[in-house]
Amino acid sequence: MADMTERLAVARKKAEALKSEIAKAQNDKKDCSIQEAAAQIDLKNLGPGLKARRVLKGHFGKVYAMHWSGDNQNLVSASQDGKLIIWNGYTTNKVQAIPLRSSWVMTCAFEPTQGRFVACGGLDNLCSIYELGQSTVMRATRELAAHDGYLSCCRFVNQESILTSSGDSTCIIWDVEMGVTTAHFTDHGGDVMSVSILPSVDKNVFVSGSCDSLAKVWDIREGKCVQTFQGHESDINSVMFFPDGKAFGTGSDDSSCRLFDMRCYGEANYFGNDKILCGITSVAFSRSGRLLFAGYDDYNCYVWDVTNSTGIPAYQLAGHENRVSCLGVNPKGEALCTGSWDTLLKIWA
Repeated sequence: MADMTERLAVARKKAEALKSEIAKAQNDKKDCSIQEAAAQIDLKNLGPGLKARRVLKGHFGKVYAMHWSGDNQNLVSASQDGKLIIWNGYTTNKVQAIPLRSSWVMTCAFEPTQGRFVACGGLDNLCSIYELGQSTVMRATRELAAHDGYLSCCRFVNQESILTSSGDSTCIIWDVEMGVTTAHFTDHGGDVMSVSILPSVDKNVFVSGSCDSLAKVWDIREGKCVQTFQGHESDINSVMFFPDGKAFGTGSDDSSCRLFDMRCYGEANYFGNDKILCGITSVAFSRSGRLLFAGYDDYNCYVWDVTNSTGIPAYQLAGHENRVSCLGVNPKGEALCTGSWDTLLKIWA
């Protein structure tokens, strides 16, 4: 009987020791960094990781927004220093600097076809449009006023019209030449934070993301919402159409990105990780659509493989010293630009 008691005591000690070893191994695995975990993924089909090739220095305040021109070379950025700067992304030279009436700018856009105009807006509730090509640009060519809240995003549909979204929960299509509204979209129940226009010749569809945690697809010809997508648990800060126009990506304050497919009217993939607990400010796709780039509040840009659902990002682009507030891929898909509250923009390739 005594032998049995001793054997049980030894077995219990061994069991406790094994539990401790298992717990230690689990903790070590949790402590594994995102980069180490990503290294375990088979990346042979994704190619080498991106590197910072250019640094655009010139702003003296937080960079809030950026947008590529259709020529793949120039881009515009907007900063809290009250300036719009047109950059040559290849040479890093400043092509033009435009002083703004209000420094509280939140968005900017380049007219994609001929690059004649740039637009911006923010807490002044206006969409200001500037014509380029002059030696100095001191005043806006047009100031579009109809929103009752801050301007969160603007994108040119073409040379004649522009789409804006606002904190007043609406989106508006404007006639740029006449300076008047042509359509209002009012189905959201919270601040509309971002819009993306269908990447095709027929630009009659756009998607919007809102603080009501919904993404909505709108048909400009019908003047109404045609699809509503649920899934996020907090504000949607950014939306971007997939290159083929049949799906779109979203980034949210709930620390996740999602891919929604309009054909099946549902969520096609989820991109999130328990170790990434901050909000997402902006999203963009590579030209092929294989990679989803997302800017985060933790100063990083994480790159997700759209075909992968492991919850581990394929790459981590670390280089900024403050929040990554905006990003975009140029039309040819050759380069990614990230903008940050550290006053810098970086071009990755």
